[in-house]
Amino acid sequence: MLVLNKFRAWLGILLCVIAGFCPMLKVPIKGNWNLYQSDARLFLITYAIIAISVLFLFIRKVGAFKFMSFVMTIWYVLAVVAVYFTANNYTKYGFANKLIGKVVHFQWGWIVLLVGVIFMLFSVKKSQLEVKS
Repeated sequence: MLVLNKFRAWLGILLCVIAGFCPMLKVPIKGNWNLYQSDARLFLITYAIIAISVLFLFIRKVGAFKFMSFVMTIWYVLAVVAVYFTANNYTKYGFANKLIGKVVHFQWGWIVLLVGVIFMLFSVKKSQLEVKS
């Protein structure tokens, strides 16, 4: 039987929603970019996963919520890798890619998103049903 810690689940979802608007990249001339400014597709897919997770939380499908937590974890890793490779392979010129890769830095928004994903992931646990006789 799966048991859901609702406080951890809602806190994880709230942190994931907030993280989408936190600074994710520091670009020297333009300033800090959030997830939408860095890549709109990553932003929309992230919020679609969060919305589906909220739907499963509302209809109390704990197994589906656990699955969406795993999906969100995999998506977090893919998003970090995608943003890293986008920052380091922005143009077709090697010199420009090395220069852009050195000046574009990850910001603290990724940590907020990671903490939210961890809260979502560890909000569901398996428990044995105890029968008292």
